Amino acid sequence: MFHLANGEHGLQEAQLPPTQHNRRSLANILGRCLSIIIGGVIYAVALELFLVPNRITDGGITGIAVIAAHLSGWSLGLFLFLLNLPFLLIGYRQIGKTFALSTLLGISVMSVVTVLLHHVDGVVQDTLLAFVFGGILLGLGSGIAIRFGGSLDGTEIIAILLAKKLPFSVGEIIMFFNLFILGSTGFVFNWNSALFSILAYYIASKAIDITVDGLNESKSVWIISDRIQDIGDAILSRLGRGVTYLSGEGGFSGDPKRVIFCVITRLEEAKLKEIVNHFDENAFLAVGNIHDVKGGRFKKRDIH
Repeated sequence: MFHLANGEHGLQEAQLPPTQHNRRSLANILGRCLSIIIGGVIYAVALELFLVPNRITDGGITGIAVIAAHLSGWSLGLFLFLLNLPFLLIGYRQIGKTFALSTLLGISVMSVVTVLLHHVDGVVQDTLLAFVFGGILLGLGSGIAIRFGGSLDGTEIIAILLAKKLPFSVGEIIMFFNLFILGSTGFVFNWNSALFSILAYYIASKAIDITVDGLNESKSVWIISDRIQDIGDAILSRLGRGVTYLSGEGGFSGDPKRVIFCVITRLEEAKLKEIVNHFDENAFLAVGNIHDVKGGRFKKRDIH
C-alpha cells in the first residue's frame, strides 16, 4: 500500500501542466532575488546613513572594508565588493552555485547603493541612536539575505573551512575575527568608536537571529508518560496542535513506552506544561528550540 500511494502521488505530480510548474519556479526565483535586493539596500543604508558617518563599523569583511576605505580615501562600496569576491569563489566551490549567485547579487546591490549614498549626510548625529538603529538595520538586511539563500559577508564561509582544520568551532573563529577587527577600530578611529562598534555588532547579531528565525519561535516537545493518550487528546483540543505518537522501549526496564512528539510556539510552552502536569506529574518532558517548521495538518485554536 505504501508503494502504491507513492506511485499515485508521483502520477498526480506528472500530470501538472509544465507551464504552471514553470510559473511557480519563476515566481519563487524572482521573490528570492527581490528579497535579497531589499536586504542589500537596507544593509547599505545602515552603513552609509547611520554607522560610517559616526565612525562606527561592523565585524567581518564589512569592518575591514570600512577601515580600508577610511585609511585609503577610496569608496567603501569598492572595498565591499572586492574583499568579498574571494569568498564568493570559495562559496561557489564549497556550498553551491545558487548560494554563490545569491550572494553575488546581494553584495553587488549593497556595494552599488553604498556608492550612491556615499555623499549623503548621515541621518542622525547622536552616536547612541546611530549604533542602535544602525545595528538593527544592519542585522535586518543581513538576515533577509541569509533567509533567502545568500550572504552579505564572507566571514562565515572562511570560518566553516578553518573549523575543519583547527580545534575551534565556527562561532569561536568568527568571534576571534570580529574581536580583532572591532579592536582595530580603536587604533584607526578612537576607542569610543571601538566600543560603540562592538555594541552595534551585538545588536546586529540579535537582529539577524530574529530575522532568520522569526519572531514566533517554535519549540519541539517530547513527552513520555503512562497517560500519553489523555495528554495527546488535551494538546489537540486545548492547543490545537497536532501530535505524533511514537513507540519506544525503556532503556532500564525494557518496558514498551509511548512517546508524544509535537511542535508548539514559545507562548504555548507554559500551557503545555500545565496540561502534562495535570495528567501526570512524573511525566518525562523535553523541550527544545527549533529554527524552522514547515507543513503539518492542523488548525491553530485559541489556548484554553
